[in-house]
Amino acid sequence: MEKEKLIKILDSFKNKKVMVLGDMIADEYIFGKTTRVSREAPVLILKYDSTEIILGGAANSVSNIHALGGKVFPVGVIGADSTGRHMLTIMREMKIPTSRLVTQTDRPTITKTRIMAGGYHTARQQVIRIDKEADMPITQECEGRIIRILTAHIPDMDAVLVSDYNAGLLTERMRDILLGLVHKYHKPLVVDSRYHIMKYVGATLVTPNETEAAPAMGMRLDSGKGIKEIGLKLLEKIQGKGVLITQGRSGMTLFEGKNKITHINIVGSDEAVDVTGAGDTVASCATLALAANATLQEAAYLANYAAGVVVMKRGTAVVTINEIKQKMESLV
Repeated sequence: MEKEKLIKILDSFKNKKVMVLGDMIADEYIFGKTTRVSREAPVLILKYDSTEIILGGAANSVSNIHALGGKVFPVGVIGADSTGRHMLTIMREMKIPTSRLVTQTDRPTITKTRIMAGGYHTARQQVIRIDKEADMPITQECEGRIIRILTAHIPDMDAVLVSDYNAGLLTERMRDILLGLVHKYHKPLVVDSRYHIMKYVGATLVTPNETEAAPAMGMRLDSGKGIKEIGLKLLEKIQGKGVLITQGRSGMTLFEGKNKITHINIVGSDEAVDVTGAGDTVASCATLALAANATLQEAAYLANYAAGVVVMKRGTAVVTINEIKQKMESLV
């Protein structure tokens, strides 16, 4: 793929308007230093150091699009709690509009708490994760408000990204209306869905990883079914323009048709530091590329470069245009 063309596409990301509809999640990191083993149980005792809350889930896609120069509009539900308020504060400090985030008072903000432990001279690593989930679906009132937001604002967008973490936001009615709107106004729709890929028939591009794509087709990778067979079957069922399956250190494969399959090797080291949120980065970069009128193949190559940068960072991270350009230059 011609790097000069990819760089021109990157430069055109600026101010492209992208709506991110999905499950807004807070990624909380609690850092501590290991001191000794407890006498009460065979567990480590950590001396508390600090706490950091950053944007995760669909909100990580929001961060990525913002970092790449896009004009991002998050749409979703948060709780009326301190974590939700903190997420709003983070976005406002980044100059990201929050008026399309709906608060549901009886539903907590989804939070993934990671306990990070390490010694005084060692790197801190995750020892346990605690998830606070929203066990109830969104209310009909919240659903109605979000549908009105979609109806009012999708016509003004350059692209739409759905980040569906199966946390109760995306209802059947909401999906149907969303798909109808993007088709009516000819907007690129990228879908990053862990469990519900098949509910987005007609999406422009879906971006599952290999462990998500196989079950969606009722297949198992270890059953002799290869990525090619899974990808083509998924493309046929989705009836969209493309399927981009990420495969970890094996790179990613783009399916646009039986005779149009593009495998892209990873860039840089195959020893990732942390893959947390890498899927969000891939989907975000691909969405911006499509908003900038890139082809699916160009979008996939740019997403691959972005992934090569972000997996070398610890925790839920973002990537910038300059970092992608530097990655490109380092591989010349």
